[in-house]
Order: sequence, then structure tokens, then C-alpha cells
Amino acid sequence: MNSSAADERIGILFAAAAYAVWGLLPLYWHDLRSVPPIQVTAWRVTLTAVVVFLFTVLRGRLDVVIAHLQNRRLVLRLAISASLIAFNWTTYVYSVVSHQLVEASLGYFILPLISIALGVGMLRERFSRVRLVGVGLMLTAVVVQVVMLGHMPWIALALALSFGFYGYVRKLAPIGAMEGLLVETCLLLPVALVLLGSWAVTGGLAFSLSTPSHDLLLLCCGPLTALPLTMFAAGARRIRLSTLGLLQYLSPTISLMIAVAVFEEPFRIADGISFACVWLGLALVAGEPHLMRARGRLLTGR
Repeated sequence: MNSSAADERIGILFAAAAYAVWGLLPLYWHDLRSVPPIQVTAWRVTLTAVVVFLFTVLRGRLDVVIAHLQNRRLVLRLAISASLIAFNWTTYVYSVVSHQLVEASLGYFILPLISIALGVGMLRERFSRVRLVGVGLMLTAVVVQVVMLGHMPWIALALALSFGFYGYVRKLAPIGAMEGLLVETCLLLPVALVLLGSWAVTGGLAFSLSTPSHDLLLLCCGPLTALPLTMFAAGARRIRLSTLGLLQYLSPTISLMIAVAVFEEPFRIADGISFACVWLGLALVAGEPHLMRARGRLLTGR
């Protein structure tokens, strides 16, 4: 095996591991269901800032981060992305503890189609007919939920839109994954510390030395946020974007299986129709290059 093939294999393992961890995280958040989602986010921000700061120092990249802080436009963009990711984290934990993980999984299956729509609308990327059909099927999935269940799937839309816009903002921010995460969490840190301090004063703080196992779960918020992101960054550098795009469905697939098999959430007819629409849309988008090549062969008679 040559070095490039070996490097790609390692990249696939890193990326798959990252998506697998993200897919399994609902089991972890479920164990913290006694903690309000907003407090989980405050802990996650605080502990992730500590972990990523130490990691940045060990990598000798702290001076790079400090240099980035001189760019006011970059800091503003990261402040926006930090707000979006904090909202995304809180909503996702809420979906787990409120037994709506099936809908959350739908949101992350919708996400690639949201990204396509954002690429066209915000970045003026080319919008083929195949992609138009894919986005149309996504909208059909949402309409099915509204008509058959009688409510807007706001968790799915909130997760897809918040992370979709997060990806858009980060795409415009010229900073590495870990360095950007450090700035984002440090921007959120004052708010997180104020919230944790207020809960400590009022007796609502989840951390208590009388329950060490529960405290340990809280303390793992930081590593469990930084670890998969680090593995993802390591994998993304080594493999093609198309391969990375296929691997991303591993996470919501695992979460969906956990929702139905472990948490025993109902998978209704409306859910089945909605997922079928989204999966068909994703299949069309993923197979677009092959469809274009087949169409070209037909036109040329080859």
C-alpha cells in the first residue's frame, strides 16, 4: 500500500471515529438529563475552553490565536458562529432529554440539503436541477411533518439551520478548526461563567461533591467536545470531500437507531415518509456526478 492510500485509510478511520462519537453522544446526554440543557451548554463551553486552550498551548499555536484576535472582522464572525453553535448544542441536548431524538436525527439528515441551499443563496454556487429536486424533497419532508403530525418540526429545522449557518460563517472565517473553537468558546466563556455562578448562588448548580459519578460526567463535557472535533479535523485533511460527505450520515444514522432501539421513541408513518423523502434527496445529490456522466454519454452516443 502506497503512502497516499495509507494516509487516506487513516483519514477515513479518523473521520468515521469522529462521526461515530457524535452519533453515540445522545447516550451521554441522556445520563445528564437531570441537568437543564442550558446549564449543560454552560459547562460544555467552560470545560471545552479549558481543554482546547491546553491543547493549543501544547501544539504551540497560542501565538497564532492571539494574532487572529487582532482581526476585528474575524472576531465578529466567530462571535456569530459561537452563538449559533451554543444554540445548536442546547437544542440537541433538549431533544435528547425530551425524547425527540428521532426529529433531531431528521435535522442532521436535512443539513446537507440546507447547506446546498445556503451555498446557492449566500455564496451563489451553481444550482443544478438535481439539487433543486433534492431541496424540494427536503421541503416535502417538512410539509409531511406539518400536515400529518399537526406541528412544525422545529427541532429538526433549528438544528439543521443553526449548524448550516454555522458552517457558512466558519467557511468565511480564515482560521483553523481548533483555533476557531478556542476563540468561540472564549467569547462565550463570560456568559457561561456568569450563568454557572448564578446557579451556584441559588443552589441550582448541577456539580456537587456528594455525587462524584455525576460530577465526572459533567467534567467529561470538554474532552467529549474537543476529541471528535480533533479527529474530524485530522480526517478531513487526509480524505476527499466526497468521502467526507458520505461519512457524515454515520452520525444521524447511529442517533436514529439509538432513539428507536434504546430510548424506544416512536417512529411514525409521518417520520417514515419524511426520512424517505430526505434520503431520496440525498441519494440524488450524492449520485449527481454519475447522472451527469450518464447523460453526457447519451448525448454523445457513447
